[in-house]
Amino acid sequence: MKFKHLAILSALLLLMGIFMAACGSETETDAGEADTENEAEAPASEAPAEGKKPLEIFSWWTGAGEEAGLLALIELFEEKHPDVEVINAAVAGGAGTNAQAVLASRMQGDDPPGTFQIHGGAALNTGWAAAGKMEPLNDLYEEQGWYDKFPEDLIELVTSDGDIYSVPVNIHRSNVLWYNVAIFEEHGLTPPTTFDEFFAVAEALQEAGVTPLALGDREPWTASHLLESVMLGKLGAEKYNQLWTGELKFDSLEFTDVMETFSQMLDYVNDDHAARNWQDASQMVANGDAAMNVMGDWAAGYFATDLNLEPNKDFGWVAPPGTEGMFMVVTDTFGLPKGVEDPEVVKDFLRVLGSVEGQDVFNPLKGSIPARVDADVSKYNEYGQQTIEEFKKSTLTPSLAHNSAAPAGFVQQFNQAVNIFVSSRNVDQFIQTVQAAQDEHINQ
Repeated sequence: MKFKHLAILSALLLLMGIFMAACGSETETDAGEADTENEAEAPASEAPAEGKKPLEIFSWWTGAGEEAGLLALIELFEEKHPDVEVINAAVAGGAGTNAQAVLASRMQGDDPPGTFQIHGGAALNTGWAAAGKMEPLNDLYEEQGWYDKFPEDLIELVTSDGDIYSVPVNIHRSNVLWYNVAIFEEHGLTPPTTFDEFFAVAEALQEAGVTPLALGDREPWTASHLLESVMLGKLGAEKYNQLWTGELKFDSLEFTDVMETFSQMLDYVNDDHAARNWQDASQMVANGDAAMNVMGDWAAGYFATDLNLEPNKDFGWVAPPGTEGMFMVVTDTFGLPKGVEDPEVVKDFLRVLGSVEGQDVFNPLKGSIPARVDADVSKYNEYGQQTIEEFKKSTLTPSLAHNSAAPAGFVQQFNQAVNIFVSSRNVDQFIQTVQAAQDEHINQ
């Protein structure tokens, strides 16, 4: 699948959308605690040791396996470049909500970090690349031979108007249904792969006094994350992608069916979902307080790295209902902002980031798989090895909830509408709202 038809808006609209989204609602940190005002501020920069060059790396990786991966990557880079000291400028906040607000302020103020985390797709292409804030990296790709080392579709995801603007460090799969192995064995149940199977399993679990589906939607993106998997499962990859080109309308009968199914699934979530974040919901499955959870495979990093759980023994996984053979892509990337003090130091970091060694240090801890096609598969656990193989043969689609499928202005309005829907269950109101957002941001 090609990503050429992702909608493009002006950079100004993107920046406003990100900033408004970050400032418009309370979010949580990855540790599950409410963010304070101070946590959304830019971290204080520390002067490097005497004689060393500084490199500020900006991200939202502060917990749940991701911090361990980042620190391992930084350690590898500093070993290879002992004359450089990395400033880890991570900003806490689930899905990068706070970090994106800080980044928007800094970029607009011509104070960019050395490099920063950005999801490939619309977040990069309709934002900082379109705003002229990034340096193209075609020469680096040529120098490192990366044109043959990253999948063609992935390179296209970080390309705008013929120029490549970032280096992917990983591939996450957004559409994964995690389940507690012991609960399913105890009740003699099989993990569901169709919607009919899901509702049958959920009903059996509920009758047995087990919460069927864990949800933590205190953060604005998590309910959208669940919904996008329902969208993919009900519509299929082709029609799902047509939503981001305007070929399929949200006020269509097909999408009405999506929302009715999503509403039915919400009948089986935990009552306290609005007080929890994504990690809390994942922990419910890990602890046996819930049977299933739909979340990206950063949850695999949390299960394995933070909780020391074993794949297919303590936790299992399947593609969410209807999405077998489809792979919803989220890729974390880093680029070279214009105006940084020492661009060669940034390029040195990008070289390590894009290397086999760099990707194999980072991804087993993060729970993601390498973006490169020639990584050492033996370094990955059972989940990682299976996902590497499935990525090669699956139909790829971009994630809406993680800013790859549509412009930030649309994603913001979609998230707000979903959070209202979770309480109201008003299908007509939701469809009217998101159709207006599609007309404003995509159908131009």
